[in-house]
Amino acid sequence: MGNRIPEETIEKIRQSVDIVDVISEYVQLKKQGRNYFGLCPFHGENTPSFSVSAEKQLFQCFGCGAGGNVFSFLMDLKGYSFIEAATTLAEGKDIELPADRTPSSQSNNKHQNEMSIMIEAHDLLKKFYHHLLVNTKEGQEALDYLLNRGFTKEIIEQFEIGYSLDSWDYISKFLHKRGYSLELMEKAGLLVKKEDTGSFLDRFRNRIMFPIWDYQGKTIAFSGRILTSNQEPKYLNSPETPIFNKSKTLYNFHQARMHIRKKEQVILFEGFADVISATKAGFPYSIASMGTSLTEEQAKLIRRNVESVILCYDSDQAGIDAALRASKILSDVGCYVRISLMPEGLDPDDYIKKYGSEKFKNDVIGASITQMAFKMQYLRRGKNLQDEGERMRYIEEVLKEIGALDKAVEREHYLQQISSEFSVSLEALKEQQAQFNKSEFKKKDNSDRNRNNIPRRTNVQKSLKPAFHNAERYLIAHMLRDKDIAYKVQSELQSEFNIEEHQAIVTYLYAYYEEGNEPDPSAFLQRLNDERLSRAVTDIAMLLINEETTDTEIRDYIKQVLKHQKLSMLKEKDLEKQQAEREKDFLKAATIANEIIQIKKVLNN
Repeated sequence: MGNRIPEETIEKIRQSVDIVDVISEYVQLKKQGRNYFGLCPFHGENTPSFSVSAEKQLFQCFGCGAGGNVFSFLMDLKGYSFIEAATTLAEGKDIELPADRTPSSQSNNKHQNEMSIMIEAHDLLKKFYHHLLVNTKEGQEALDYLLNRGFTKEIIEQFEIGYSLDSWDYISKFLHKRGYSLELMEKAGLLVKKEDTGSFLDRFRNRIMFPIWDYQGKTIAFSGRILTSNQEPKYLNSPETPIFNKSKTLYNFHQARMHIRKKEQVILFEGFADVISATKAGFPYSIASMGTSLTEEQAKLIRRNVESVILCYDSDQAGIDAALRASKILSDVGCYVRISLMPEGLDPDDYIKKYGSEKFKNDVIGASITQMAFKMQYLRRGKNLQDEGERMRYIEEVLKEIGALDKAVEREHYLQQISSEFSVSLEALKEQQAQFNKSEFKKKDNSDRNRNNIPRRTNVQKSLKPAFHNAERYLIAHMLRDKDIAYKVQSELQSEFNIEEHQAIVTYLYAYYEEGNEPDPSAFLQRLNDERLSRAVTDIAMLLINEETTDTEIRDYIKQVLKHQKLSMLKEKDLEKQQAEREKDFLKAATIANEIIQIKKVLNN
């Protein structure tokens, strides 16, 4: 689909964006040397192997092999077509893209257009609801309620809080007058259709309206809170729609992201009311998981931006269970998790309102405990540790959890705690833990064997490449950076590289330079329509090479390539000679033997 956009437009888009800025929207990057590194968004990892080059405008993961330029990053991450990626990058750059009139694209464009209209309608209503709250007599009661609850006008503005009228069809008429399809507005979750009459009613009525945004700050949903106690439910949320998926949305992430990266920490709450209170209390790096259980997708998004997470959930049993689940999901994606313990009967919003921001900072966030310490407290619940049997059961459960810790120092620390508290020798605890580990290892070993009892291979190490292969890769790396080197290699080797993939790459590269283009790995990558070649070029372009290369270095690489060709030819000639001898064609065998001598002379020289 890329060829439907003129090359000059693609080039204009590519030059108007910086790959580091684009990828930083999704991955926390830190500069190391000339490149930037972070956790790969395409596979789970705890150690950064994802590299981005500002100089080459390329990215590469050394773990999973993903790589490419800014277009392919969005295509891989978001599942975009090339045109969708180009359109996204062109937004805000005053770059006009040609209209696509094919049936398939029209269908796709219709879907995209509908989503744009849904977001546009949400944005319009967000502004309208906010206007009703702060500027009209109809919204005065709701405004007074918020101010009495401790909301400031600044917070109301920052979170764009609004009010929906106590009417069954005001918004339906409002949207209809502005040309919006009511069927589409129902699909967007803003209206409800009556089955008996087919008429449309407002979903939100007489509620304080909290907008919900996507990661880019676009309004995609609402949550409406009751004003009077006779209304149900207390909170009414938008349903799942084409633009709103609760399991993929983190409340306030678009505003908090900058503060998260600056602080290098995030506080995760269960609900948006807690986030608003925490932000007002001086914690702008606060987000929430929309009142639903944290998902792996949300956890990965968090990890791409920060490592340190503080969980601050409600103090009831549901909140404690949710914190335990969330801490495991976050740990599994590589986060360092601490958990704040709320006093019984209070949620974070209530606590801040009752005790103030300073006490919340010191006694809740500042007093957060490690995940293991939280598990130990969790395992104590409901147990009478004065009872010998229950005490032994608690120690066994804790030992299993301690055994799962990665770091030896942590394991030693918690074992000593148990030893001290229950007067059990450290040696006995370690022996008991070793028995647990042995039992778990047997279970894992059995599960890792197939039906023929052969252990599964979980790690396949990449084989070392031979000298000629590496020589070809470094030659191409220099050719991508320097047109003169490419012309020199072309005169010496043409496309006669030993690796078929490399032959194809240099053939495309010669053509690229013949068109008058300057060295630019990202631009060259855009000319390749083969994913296998694109990945190979990215891998090669990201190699660390000498800035000031010498003719001697290039000659050595070329010699390695030619040497392998001669060695391959030598093997072929030797096989031909043996075949001639078997056929008793001794004249032919002698001729081939002479050719072999000549090839060996060339190799020796």
